[in-house]
Amino acid sequence: MSIETGGMSALAVILAMAVVTLATRWGGVFVMSFVPIGYRVKQFIHAMSGSVLVALLAPLAVSGDHGARLALLTTAAIMLVVKKPLPAIAGGILAAALFRQL
Repeated sequence: MSIETGGMSALAVILAMAVVTLATRWGGVFVMSFVPIGYRVKQFIHAMSGSVLVALLAPLAVSGDHGARLALLTTAAIMLVVKKPLPAIAGGILAAALFRQL
């Protein structure tokens, strides 16, 4: 299966992806409006966000270059010390940029 990406086809693909993205986001909110948010549901939501983050970062830690690994290590260290995500992410980006520049 192939899609012609010249002319209006690319715009049609982008619009289709936008519709699917909106449908999944709004659909999730709609479905969760019927679920009572109790203690167990809160625990599940908090655990799910952490597991998604690990699923995204684990391949980077295994198959990434030394700059990526240094960024992950720096981000983790700053997060443990400061306990705020924004400075930790900024430190990781800075570490990777400096490592790759040198």
